[in-house]
Amino acid sequence: MRCPFCNHEDTQVAETRESDEGDVIRRRRRCPSCDKRFTTYERAELAMPAVVKKDGSRSEFDRSKIKASMMLALRKRPVSIDQVDAALARLEEKLLVAGVNEVPSARIGELVMRELKKLDKVAYVRFASVYRSFEGVDEFSRLIKDI
Repeated sequence: MRCPFCNHEDTQVAETRESDEGDVIRRRRRCPSCDKRFTTYERAELAMPAVVKKDGSRSEFDRSKIKASMMLALRKRPVSIDQVDAALARLEEKLLVAGVNEVPSARIGELVMRELKKLDKVAYVRFASVYRSFEGVDEFSRLIKDI
């Protein structure tokens, strides 16, 4: 690894530690040229499937978009950020385990609704009412009765 201070090509690993979750390796490095120390982090890069939208176009999977829509549904609800992050992690794991290169946006929407239903019923109804584009009160009341 190149030194960020002097650009020397060869640095030495002084210490290596694994994170508590075991998904990140932290390395303390020392440059023999300038004798400065710095930290690097190593984690596995997983390829998420591409998202196929209703119109047939494809885009990259964007965790922040999903989190933003979940946070909007959860606005002013008693759900912590840690719970939302855990729900997102479960959703991403389901997509990775499926082992597909592409996933329809409708599938992602269903997974989000399933996670919101576990977290908070009100947020689930908020998300579902927008996601499913209810056209009448009857559809809305049927959803509430199903809960």
